[in-house]
Amino acid sequence: MTQEKAKDYSRRKYTLAITDIFYLLLLLSLFLGLGLSKDLAQGISRLDLPVYLVLPVYLLLIYIFYWCLDFPLTFYRSFKLEHKFSLSNQKPSDWLWDQLKSGLITYIISLILLGTFYFILKNNPQAWWLVVSLLWIFFSLILSELTPVVIIPLFFKYKKLDDEALKRRIMQLAEKMRVGILDVFEIDFSKKTLKANAAFVGIGSTKRVILADTLKEKYSVDEIEIILAHEFAHYRLRHLLKLIMVNSLAIILSFYCIFHTSGYFLNIFGLSLLSDVAALPLIMLYLVIFSLVLGPFENYISRRLEKNADLLALKETQKPKAFISMMDKLSTQNLADRAPHPLIKFLFFDHPPVDERIKLAERF
Repeated sequence: MTQEKAKDYSRRKYTLAITDIFYLLLLLSLFLGLGLSKDLAQGISRLDLPVYLVLPVYLLLIYIFYWCLDFPLTFYRSFKLEHKFSLSNQKPSDWLWDQLKSGLITYIISLILLGTFYFILKNNPQAWWLVVSLLWIFFSLILSELTPVVIIPLFFKYKKLDDEALKRRIMQLAEKMRVGILDVFEIDFSKKTLKANAAFVGIGSTKRVILADTLKEKYSVDEIEIILAHEFAHYRLRHLLKLIMVNSLAIILSFYCIFHTSGYFLNIFGLSLLSDVAALPLIMLYLVIFSLVLGPFENYISRRLEKNADLLALKETQKPKAFISMMDKLSTQNLADRAPHPLIKFLFFDHPPVDERIKLAERF
């Protein structure tokens, strides 16, 4: 019964995800094809704003426009669906506040990235694609370091883990696996969701373990240890560096393609220069399509790394039974599809499905 419910949940979730992607592609295409982007850019130019305000105003307006058009889908996917399957207890007002905070963060990050993009494009028209790629990659590293101390606290409350026995066990595991961490923290997941999670986040001086309170309450010490052994294995095996290299290659490839082909599409949509703010939806269209095309490849690489992390975690802890019981609990609590259709796995899964991970532990 639980797995039937998980299949139903997953089917709805992935259908909505696919719908959302193609809806975004449709909106961007219509915004360009109907000349709305040019009209908006011309309307902003008539306001005689300082040059440095044109992009922020344009970006803000199209973000608000998209947010309003996409709101019904977003509300159903991230609020109604989660409540329908008893995975969330968040109030509508709290959900809306989180959406506004998330939108503001997305806007600020986008403004930084696109502002950099336009500045370099105008000042280095021949090699801009390479310079922009390198700066975007560098910014992603900075964001990785800031996320634990700036972004996560905007949505969840941190507190140091008060279970000294569990904390000592985690610190000993980290030492055994030669992983340096700042501390172990607990976050109040239960205020928003009934799902469970744990992570090893940050880079450099911000590396830390975070445990969801929904995890700490329902899992044994051995099960929590194997979860964190998996997270520490990513660090030991330098998976973050490998993923950064894969993502960096995707970014460079995307901008190189924009550099060589954008002229053709600018003509189709009646635009003259890529540096014109009216061409911003075209850049977004490129990035969404590349994300759609390269996503399955990146997921495949991620699944390989996750499998290797499972193997090292099992080797370091020698607790396959705890691993299996933990995966059973997580899949039930999170309504995970344990054996998805191969196409769904190919398109969406950045971790091996639960049944595959359990079979790996059974052979250990």
